[in-house]
Amino acid sequence: MKRRQFVRTAAISAAVAGVAACAKEPAASGAPSAAAGQTFRWKMVTTWPPNFPGLGSGANRLAEMLDKASGGRLKVKVYGGAELVPALEVFDAVAGGTAEMGHGAAYYWKGKAAAASIFTAIPFGLSATEMNAWLYSGGGLELWREVYEPFGLIPFPCGNTGVQMGGWFNREINSVADLKGLRMRIPGLGGEVLQRAGGAPVTLPGSEIFTALQTGSIDATEWIGPYNDLAFGLYKAAKYYYYPGWHEPGSTLECIVSKRAYDSLPPDLQEILRIACAAVNDTMLAEFNARSYEALDSLVNVHKVDLRPFPADVLRFLRDLSRQIVAETAAKDAQFAKVYASASKFEAGIARWTKISDEAYYGTRSL
Repeated sequence: MKRRQFVRTAAISAAVAGVAACAKEPAASGAPSAAAGQTFRWKMVTTWPPNFPGLGSGANRLAEMLDKASGGRLKVKVYGGAELVPALEVFDAVAGGTAEMGHGAAYYWKGKAAAASIFTAIPFGLSATEMNAWLYSGGGLELWREVYEPFGLIPFPCGNTGVQMGGWFNREINSVADLKGLRMRIPGLGGEVLQRAGGAPVTLPGSEIFTALQTGSIDATEWIGPYNDLAFGLYKAAKYYYYPGWHEPGSTLECIVSKRAYDSLPPDLQEILRIACAAVNDTMLAEFNARSYEALDSLVNVHKVDLRPFPADVLRFLRDLSRQIVAETAAKDAQFAKVYASASKFEAGIARWTKISDEAYYGTRSL
């Protein structure tokens, strides 16, 4: 038994180390090395319901990986949204020392720094693979850490949902006029776009969405995609399911770590933490891609969901509003402008490659 446990631990450590090249390192802390045998017990607060598929399980996977890869020296207890702090107070909880780390999405903190939204998703912007390319190899991660530095936090990419769905609606969207007065749960820059279109964006944690939709306090909601939407039972509360998720084309999730807590770790545990986050960033995207098509089949064929594309003129209208809002925000916020300049320049470059690689290949499937 001991031998099998040793082999399992070694295998996990090797698998985690395999993605080390993908994880850019924060600047050396200069902290004194801790004793080799010291055990660290941390708390991780999340914005997700406890053990929620994909998102919550990704946070759990990170904690398990840290425990096993560190040989039990870094133990993390995971708290779902509202178990220790409210779901949308994760940022403050980690910055204030209530927990050593958190798992969530950066666009929830746009009130702290407008540029934070960019590190989750820009409407009509980078896809999941393009976001990873920008963050790991295009300077995006360095900018992210620069934005969070005043708060005493170090961010790590730690999950991605891929292209999301447009959302669940209790009214048909046949034209731009149907967006007016629409009360919709939609955070981040996407919410600002809806507001400019005449709608009323609402920010709610995932645990409150179903009730709000069912009781009519909102008319529509975006959440993520079939995998999570099926788990929430949103098909019971709304009739129409629209695509694509123009507002979140490649939504990056984050692990935020207190810099003080990070600096207290010896170098090997810092490295394990960085690598484990990169591993979860990869495996979560794989999980969403693998499970979403199965869930979509169930929603359409079993639950008889009315699956619809957004009209092209509505998407063009939203795209134009998105560009206006981003430009206006950049004009009044220097930090946002700096981050967006990097992301948009990278997007313009990688789009040329994406067009003749991924897009061109996908087109061959329908020849």
